[in-house]
Amino acid sequence: MLTTTLSFQNMHQHGDLFVNLLRARRNSFIVKNNWRLPEAEGMEFDQYDTPASRWIAVHENGEVLAGVRLTPTTARVGMYTYMIRDAQRGMLESIPSDLMDFEAPVDPKIWEASRIFVSNAVPARLRKKVQGDLMYEMIRTARSLGAQKIIAFGPAVWPRWIGRLGLRAKPAGPVMELDGVRVQVAVMDLDPRLH
Repeated sequence: MLTTTLSFQNMHQHGDLFVNLLRARRNSFIVKNNWRLPEAEGMEFDQYDTPASRWIAVHENGEVLAGVRLTPTTARVGMYTYMIRDAQRGMLESIPSDLMDFEAPVDPKIWEASRIFVSNAVPARLRKKVQGDLMYEMIRTARSLGAQKIIAFGPAVWPRWIGRLGLRAKPAGPVMELDGVRVQVAVMDLDPRLH
């Protein structure tokens, strides 16, 4: 099992991994969760998949087992910034604007994690390892990019999920249900003394 951080600068070195990650995202969010998201040629993508982002994939033999997208909260492409902030600004009709308890930050030391998933194909005996590999690579990558915090919009079990891995995250907004899935914003402090 491998864990790889992809960027626009290195994805050419990893064959079909980026394409397989977008296919796994489609399977997780469009097929499994029935979310209405952009898709083409069997891949899920959106306006936040830009050169400013990084994508982390846990993979084995060409199959993506888990993934997450990291985007700086300073990102700006046309009218878009990052998912949590744009939702809060009322720009995303599929995500309520009251998803956070405070104003979405714009800070080079804070990165957003989104499109967090673990494939249903991962057997129960391997889930904790896959989750751990994903989270530890996300933390390592974010720190290498200068992040001190990660703000995440993902499954509402996120703080409990990473707690089992010895990591800490605090809820930063209400638990809400989107298309039958419970989601929540959480903040993870990347202080090395905590992780």
